[in-house]
Amino acid sequence: MDTKFNFAEAGDRVVYVKSVAVAELPEDVREAAGERDHLFAVHDSEGQQLALVAEREMAFVLARQNDMQPVTVH
Repeated sequence: MDTKFNFAEAGDRVVYVKSVAVAELPEDVREAAGERDHLFAVHDSEGQQLALVAEREMAFVLARQNDMQPVTVH
């Protein structure tokens, strides 16, 4: 079964989850990331970063807890 996301129904409640290389982040964030190579950013439809978390699953949980519809960006 091929399930496709209907973006029109979600309106502005869609957020995008993407992997971010820790090496590309500001020094204070790199220090807080510890031994992690990547973190996961949650962005709104305008591209503004809303959150930065350690685990992909946590990004999705966080979005859903805030009545947002998360989708992955590659």
